[in-house]
Amino acid sequence: MKGSNRASALTLAQKCKVASLKLSTIVFWLKNILASNWQGYLNTIKSDATGSKEDVYTSKVKYILKRGRPYIWVPESDLHNVNTIIDERGSFSVASPFPGPLAKLLKSMNKVGVYLNLHHLSFAFPARVALTGDVETLNDKKAQAVTDILKDVMLSEEKAIRELSYTVSGVLSSSNHLSTSRSENLKELLDGGEKYCHHSKPSINDAWFHVSAESGMGDIISCMFVDCNGGTHEVNFEDIERCKADLLTSYSAKLIDGINQSEARRRALIIFCFIYLNVHARDAFMLSIDRKGFDVLGKVRGNATIDEVGEYQWKQFRFTFKEEARDVESFCRQLVQMEEEAVKRVSSYSGLG
Repeated sequence: MKGSNRASALTLAQKCKVASLKLSTIVFWLKNILASNWQGYLNTIKSDATGSKEDVYTSKVKYILKRGRPYIWVPESDLHNVNTIIDERGSFSVASPFPGPLAKLLKSMNKVGVYLNLHHLSFAFPARVALTGDVETLNDKKAQAVTDILKDVMLSEEKAIRELSYTVSGVLSSSNHLSTSRSENLKELLDGGEKYCHHSKPSINDAWFHVSAESGMGDIISCMFVDCNGGTHEVNFEDIERCKADLLTSYSAKLIDGINQSEARRRALIIFCFIYLNVHARDAFMLSIDRKGFDVLGKVRGNATIDEVGEYQWKQFRFTFKEEARDVESFCRQLVQMEEEAVKRVSSYSGLG
């Protein structure tokens, strides 16, 4: 249909082969992952009074992004505080957010050994960013500056949520606010509880760390984008700092969860597969979003043998907007337009339109 939204079954595995994934595209994905999440996994070398043990200690920590760099909060009792005194080497890994029903689906796939069939490639894990370098304690001035930034980010996000239009609120209304709101999840960092250090007076044992890229303070040795098939793409950290993330990133988790928690919108995804791709999906989930469109996981029949009917498998499908969504309002508006168009076309097929 002329002028309709374009859609394709182009998988991430195939995307990686197109022009060897342009650097700008990799940087864009990488920056969006860092900007859309607020927690990741910090890895440091286990140490004691006798020195580095070369064993890795890992824990989940929260962070905010400032000029492309993650600033990390670590609980005062966490072993990272001791480890980094002896050995500053560390790494930080952040994955694309997979909230609610989508997270349960992906975990169940891995649990039973069933993976997404991406042209015979296994979906082993979500796309993620891996930074390797030195982990350093922030001084008083920088710690306070980051705290102020966090306060501003939370206030601006809460204000933006209150001012959302009816269309956007309708899409987000089904999401789990407590698990998908960055502001809600970062509040405890400012509450002054015993879980975290006193942020205004950081010392050598405090919880203020960042993976530093500043001259003379320890460089980031490598920055890697790891796609969902395990392919690695090294990126210059300066390119990440210069790149601007999608304005959608702060809403990614809420949008994905809001759509997946809504039975009506899940049915719309199934209709999208049929209308735009001529694919008969038994079920569907929103997988990821960006300003150019979104990716859907559809449960479809695999190739059948001569004697057997093909089994259902999960495949990834790409839907592209007519125009780039510059903000959450534009994204939701175009999504609703696609839903309305799809319903009209189904109605015309059935003779009800």
